[in-house]
Amino acid sequence: IISASYTDSSDDETSPRDKQQKNSKGSSDFCVKNIKQAEFGRREIEIAEQEMPALMALRKRAQGEKPLAGAKIVGCTHITAQTAVLMETLGALGAQCRWAACNIYSTLNEVAAALAESGFPVFAWKGESEDDFWWCIDRCVNVEGWQPNMILDDGGDLTHWIYKKYPNMFKKIKGIVEESVTGVHRLYQLSKAGKLCVPAMNVNDSVTKQKFDNLYCCRESILDGLKRTTDMMFGGKQVVVCGYGEVGKGCCAALKAMGSIVYVTEIDPICALQACMDGFRLVKLNEVIRQVDIVITCTGNKNVVTREHLDRMKNSCIVCNMGHSNTEIDVASLRTPELTWERVRSQVDHVIWPDGKRIVLLAEGRLLNLSCSTVPTFVLSITATTQALALIELYNAPEGRYKQDVYLLPKKMDEYVASLHLPTFDAHLTELTDEQAKYLGLNKNGPFKPNYYRYCSTTSLFILP
Repeated sequence: IISASYTDSSDDETSPRDKQQKNSKGSSDFCVKNIKQAEFGRREIEIAEQEMPALMALRKRAQGEKPLAGAKIVGCTHITAQTAVLMETLGALGAQCRWAACNIYSTLNEVAAALAESGFPVFAWKGESEDDFWWCIDRCVNVEGWQPNMILDDGGDLTHWIYKKYPNMFKKIKGIVEESVTGVHRLYQLSKAGKLCVPAMNVNDSVTKQKFDNLYCCRESILDGLKRTTDMMFGGKQVVVCGYGEVGKGCCAALKAMGSIVYVTEIDPICALQACMDGFRLVKLNEVIRQVDIVITCTGNKNVVTREHLDRMKNSCIVCNMGHSNTEIDVASLRTPELTWERVRSQVDHVIWPDGKRIVLLAEGRLLNLSCSTVPTFVLSITATTQALALIELYNAPEGRYKQDVYLLPKKMDEYVASLHLPTFDAHLTELTDEQAKYLGLNKNGPFKPNYYRYCSTTSLFILP
């Protein structure tokens, strides 16, 4: 079996952990692939800033006040140009930050270098091993003379590590902001067990995350990830999408618009009925596994695609995951002596059976769009702004407002995030008259919808381009 470790082909094989590097100010409180790439990374960050209007607006407003002055934020997210804009915005708002990557493949090395050069303690590089991954998180947390008081997490690994290794730290931590389905699920489990010892903000289920990052973002990035890795044509291909939540809806919409024949698997009868009404065949995976050309998971669950499914797939079937965690496809079951692994290109493996049948596995079952392509910056601006406001809210909340539980961002903040992005489209909001506001029983300035309102209309997504 060929072991998988992705590195830039131009880079040497020395582990960043074994290199002595300093930035131009003489600091070595970071660990990145190559600090000399900082200039390229800075240009990428500058491009991202142009598509992240709300964060730039927050920076302007922060020139007077610093709502995060005194905040010491430890973060674990994808380290890309977009998250760099978020980190530098948090810095402009007064926070000190230390950062690690939540995914071993999604780090942009030049961006990590640019952040390290500008003074951010960043510990991340593309192609980390499992041991590197936890080492980087530990270097962020376990620092002499520096104690975090806020956590920004994507996937829950950082929160898990602090619980496991440094539980006493929670005495000084004011709150956790979590972005992913997986991480939020872990927080609710902790809360249910009575083990959550600080307030947590569930950003994943805020409207601005669900509708924009999960739906619109995946609608664009699923095609990008598949094209870059396989150069495939979508017209006429048979695809099964496992899960019809917001991510599944976005993936299905894009594939249908390109002329693919799309099947959906679902456990939830409401999401299943939505899939049927949107024109998709609802099936069990077993029923179509022999005939489909592509299998895409987006459930947030584990072992959705098992070794039995993988054995029954047809030759050259493409298998990938759009869910946060790498548990959806049982990749471990493929690491057996009778199967041969061949690296085709970065993030693409052929797994070959004894009879010659092969499947094409992308990013070893990890998140396709962030491992193999990029994510539309504008959508990430919406999510990142939501994260920043959640941090500000938890950090500045008076004692007792938030208990040791998981909270959703107040709807007023969701509306504020959306309003910050409207000027990009030269969009003009209508304002209620006093009479209209009274008739609807609303404040003229919002919130405009009750908490139970679902911003749900997927039919408009299926107009062919």
